[in-house]
Amino acid sequence: MGGLLAGKRVLVTGVLMESSIAFHTARLAQREGAEAVLTGYGRMGLVERVAARLPDPAPVLELDVRDPAHLADLVPRVRELLGADARLDGAVHSIAFAPPDALGGGFLNTPWESVATALEVSAYSLRSLAHAVLPLMRERGGALVGLDFDSRIAWPAYDWMGVAKAALESTSRYVAREVGAHRVRCNLVAAGPVRTTAARSIPGFDLFREVWEERAPLGWDVRDPEPAARAVTALLSDWFPKTTGEIVHVDGGVHAVGG
Repeated sequence: MGGLLAGKRVLVTGVLMESSIAFHTARLAQREGAEAVLTGYGRMGLVERVAARLPDPAPVLELDVRDPAHLADLVPRVRELLGADARLDGAVHSIAFAPPDALGGGFLNTPWESVATALEVSAYSLRSLAHAVLPLMRERGGALVGLDFDSRIAWPAYDWMGVAKAALESTSRYVAREVGAHRVRCNLVAAGPVRTTAARSIPGFDLFREVWEERAPLGWDVRDPEPAARAVTALLSDWFPKTTGEIVHVDGGVHAVGG
């Protein structure tokens, strides 16, 4: 099969719903010739049902990025699925979480325990994933791509998730520096708001929708995850061989214009 990702194998994390950017990335990756392995955490029955809706039903692994045992076992579990000599050509980081008290407008009242959870799951996990998959990539190189939301300004109600996204952006640059010697790239896609399961947990999500409807020069549809998924797929390909530590904005242009 031809395509941008012909013959490649990619790991896509955080697949929970068919509406997610992660699901559409897996779909497009398959369409472009890749073999995909999905990961989820917690509601694995749901993840398996979603995986079955891909053009080619994909195998699923449970991965808790806060569990050292899960991370340490990732290489043998991937090889059990794909073969003893299997390697990965790409991995997608689509993992973020903040406890309810870290969102919604109580920024100054959020306890450290909740902040720590948001930072560990949403930012440090990129380092954890990179460290876990590097043995599967280091022979021929590959690509790590994470999903981001522009953190240059303080958004209403986004609170500590905004801080976590800023930490994710910095983490991506440091990961890029560390894995570059193995010909592995690390980039982020800063997507505009998409009405996903994660988005529904953000108080005031409609505020984001209104901003994008008013300001996006190219327009923006919160129901359409495909533009962001296309960017992720492109960054997984060989068409960006010397791009790393970068943030690609797929937001209709909102990041570039004033109010």
